Amino acid sequence: MKASGRGRFITFEGIEGAGKSTQLERLHRRLRIEDAQVVLTREPGGTPLGERLRGLLLDPEVGAMAAETELLLIFAARAEHLCEVIEPALAQGAWVLCDRFTDASFAYQGAGRGLGAERVAVLETWLQGAFRPDLVLLFDVAPQVGLERALSRGKRDRIESEDMAFFERARNAYLQRARADPGRYRVIDGAADLEAVGGQVDRAWEAWLRGMGG
Repeated sequence: MKASGRGRFITFEGIEGAGKSTQLERLHRRLRIEDAQVVLTREPGGTPLGERLRGLLLDPEVGAMAAETELLLIFAARAEHLCEVIEPALAQGAWVLCDRFTDASFAYQGAGRGLGAERVAVLETWLQGAFRPDLVLLFDVAPQVGLERALSRGKRDRIESEDMAFFERARNAYLQRARADPGRYRVIDGAADLEAVGGQVDRAWEAWLRGMGG
């Protein structure tokens, strides 16, 4: 399966421990088996500069950071990511699978940090213009469940160290965005077992492909 003409941009979203990264890798393997040209990437990160900024943003030793600083650092990494990875891959007809994108900024900085959606939207429009993901797979899980999973992986990073209320706000913002644009978002029950989540992703993916004539 190949994307015709310009490629497609698929993002995987959700709070910590929602299972999105596992399913991203699973879909990546499926597309490779189907002989698709695929680029797998993540945010913040995806480029040498972006990965260095990611390290700074997640380092628990950095401690408190102004919410505005955090947001601007993420958009700085995103600018590099778009220029160096995402746009060139899409221009070559690739499927780009990205672990988080601007929806995460609305959820984490806009809602979680309390900066508001309006500030994030200004940066989104300035940097991206009309560019948006073609499909957003949103993995929804209660923060209590997600954080327990995240903790099982080891030491918390700077974001994972936030309190439960922060993740409740982020989760609610994600769901609000999905409700506002059901044609582009697919909500996946991340609390289900691995096989069931994979089945949900397969069905959502195949329905979306049918809808776009794929």
